[in-house]
Amino acid sequence: MQDDPLLRNLNPEQLAAVTLPAQPALILAGAGSGKTRVLTTRIAWLLQQGAITPGGVMAVTFTNKAAKEMMTRLSAMLPVNVRGMWIGTFHGLCNRFLRAHWKLAGLPQSFQILDTADQLSAVKRIVKAMNLDEERYVPKQLSWFIAGSKEEGLRPRDVPVRDEHTRKMVEVYQAYEDQCQREGVVDFAELMLRTYELLRDNDPLRAHYQHRFSHVLVDEFQDTNRLQYAWLKMFAPPGNGQGVFAVGDDDQSIYGFRGALVGNMADFEREYRVERVVKLEQNYRSFGNILDAANALIAHNSRRLGKNLRTDAGPGEPVRVVESTSDFGEAQWVLEEIQQLHRGGLARKEIALLYRSNAQSRVIESALFNAGIPYRVYGGLRFFERAEVKHALAYLRLIENPNDDTSFLRVVNFPARGIGARTIEQLQDAARGTGRSLYQSVGAVAGKGGSNLAGFVGLVERLRERTRGLTLREIIEHMLHDAGLIDFYRTEKEGQDRIENLEELVNAAEAFVTQEGFGKDAVALPVDEHAPGTLSGDAPAPGPDLTPDAETGEIVSPLAAFLTHAALEAGDNQAQAGQDAVQLMTVHSAKGLEFDAVFITGMEEGLFPHENALSDSDGLEEERRLMYVAITRARQRLYLSFSQTRMLHGQTRYNVKSRFFDELPEHALKWLTPKQQGFGSGFAREYQQAWQRGSGFGSMVGAGRVAPAPPPLVPKAPSHGLRVGQSVFHTKFGEGLILTLEGQGDDARAQVNFGRHGMKWLALSVAKLTPVD
Repeated sequence: MQDDPLLRNLNPEQLAAVTLPAQPALILAGAGSGKTRVLTTRIAWLLQQGAITPGGVMAVTFTNKAAKEMMTRLSAMLPVNVRGMWIGTFHGLCNRFLRAHWKLAGLPQSFQILDTADQLSAVKRIVKAMNLDEERYVPKQLSWFIAGSKEEGLRPRDVPVRDEHTRKMVEVYQAYEDQCQREGVVDFAELMLRTYELLRDNDPLRAHYQHRFSHVLVDEFQDTNRLQYAWLKMFAPPGNGQGVFAVGDDDQSIYGFRGALVGNMADFEREYRVERVVKLEQNYRSFGNILDAANALIAHNSRRLGKNLRTDAGPGEPVRVVESTSDFGEAQWVLEEIQQLHRGGLARKEIALLYRSNAQSRVIESALFNAGIPYRVYGGLRFFERAEVKHALAYLRLIENPNDDTSFLRVVNFPARGIGARTIEQLQDAARGTGRSLYQSVGAVAGKGGSNLAGFVGLVERLRERTRGLTLREIIEHMLHDAGLIDFYRTEKEGQDRIENLEELVNAAEAFVTQEGFGKDAVALPVDEHAPGTLSGDAPAPGPDLTPDAETGEIVSPLAAFLTHAALEAGDNQAQAGQDAVQLMTVHSAKGLEFDAVFITGMEEGLFPHENALSDSDGLEEERRLMYVAITRARQRLYLSFSQTRMLHGQTRYNVKSRFFDELPEHALKWLTPKQQGFGSGFAREYQQAWQRGSGFGSMVGAGRVAPAPPPLVPKAPSHGLRVGQSVFHTKFGEGLILTLEGQGDDARAQVNFGRHGMKWLALSVAKLTPVD
């Protein structure tokens, strides 16, 4: 067997898994353990042994990418036609099954598949036909209700009715089913449910497929939901003598919010009476310190099947831990370290910045943008390109200039206010005919559409009136409330993420006015009716709330300047296809990926683990699995960072470091800041010396050159009351960190690192630095 070319390079665990006899098997495949190799080699070995024919192979994956990878590898291993094999995603195989048995399934031969947008459109037609109030019966929520019911295996008649609202939702579900049947279409959830029901109710058909597929292989088994597991048992029921090969990692089950049941793996082991669980624990990705951290962390989960990753690559670099005074400081540290890694020869695309919540990306993006470092947001959009942020910016643009037609069209019917395509067409015709803006032409549209347009104009006028004389932060807070954006996203299934992004827009505005020197309390719109942005009038003279644009010299208000900044940051620094760029992503998006250097930011209680998960043990265990996934993305270097303060949800939060730090092994960690003291005197002194050497913060911590703090000294307090290591605010340069203090009285001066604005020497008698708590 060892001389078989297929098996020659397998380790003992992989070899045991590949050559298991034809019986139910559970393979616990740890991160970086060669899972795909084992799956494809298992199929190739079964084919080579004559245990199955190509037409008798069924292998189920969760992504088309994984299915394609398996087929490519099989083609390279054996001279077989892989097209005859049933290798694909759950939905892809269901589509193949229903195409073959369309008549038995009660479908037209050329049935069409609805994507998510098509399904929502179909539900909207039902809601309109039933004359339901869209604000009470939100179409998107109804779509989730229908999909969720199907994933639980429930038809309308099976859904328990608790109240009148649920009864009406079930009626919509039934009407939707009837409409889909009439039109000969199916949605994604229907593909699964209809296949399951047909196999369940048709004994000869079920027996045929159970005989045909003597071996069934399932990848990422930890991500299966209730219906997918029931579907598997139709093709290969327990006790049927088939070789069911389930591969997964319960420690990487992180999709509970999508319906994945980590318990399916333990249920499989029990129901199929698995005689041997093979554990793939040899890791080919990461160094030992990274794996030690992962193993120690996940060991705190109680309900797991149990495994321990190991490597032959040696311990490697320690896991570096950094504490910052603020999220701004954290982003600056990450930026410096990225630059140092890149100068050391590491490609930017091999550097990943991970965060628990999408909203966290904004501060990091801003730091990268200001430094001119290309980056790509993986599996999502850059902050200022996210739909909810663009909607909010459109409202702000209308406050600043109501004659902005692009912004008007973006939000005139968002949230929905009964303004349809026909009404918009009439408005555009009227505007073209008179050469006026859409906003100015609303009075030309009659009827109900015109009335709804007038209501929208009234909303904009109220927003403009109520926000005069307010700061930029206050304007955004009023707009989010009065325009109904927060209330709208509260009704969405995964709307919390979008709400966090809208709240982060408030933080972005606060940081902007600080960094640009407007001052936090600056009025964001001039009270003068003829200020910039209106239809007429000269620009007012510069004042405390206005500043010349650095490039054009135009006098702009804080609001106008912020909108320009958002537009530039959205359109600039975008990494081109194939360009070497730093990778930004949520931890959920990082699953299945790997990088040479990984930064996990925001390691604070309430953020990671997330506050929504702290109330129950199941939620905390999933957060721990999420952290395990994040750690095991790193090949060579892993950085963990947290900050003492962070702007979240529009508020400054004073943080406690994540409990996960207490679950990591001390021998694998290297604290680049004093473990308990944060930015203590020893660190500030070393920081200062590093800057004076010209090496920078990033190079200092990258090399781990933080000297232990000396015995504390108690010098006489200077008259200005400032100290080295203190965060301060300057009206022009924003927030910075004091590195050096020299002189006394009128001769006192300070060297301050202002991040984006660089290093500055300031005369304290003139600069008026304000300590930041």
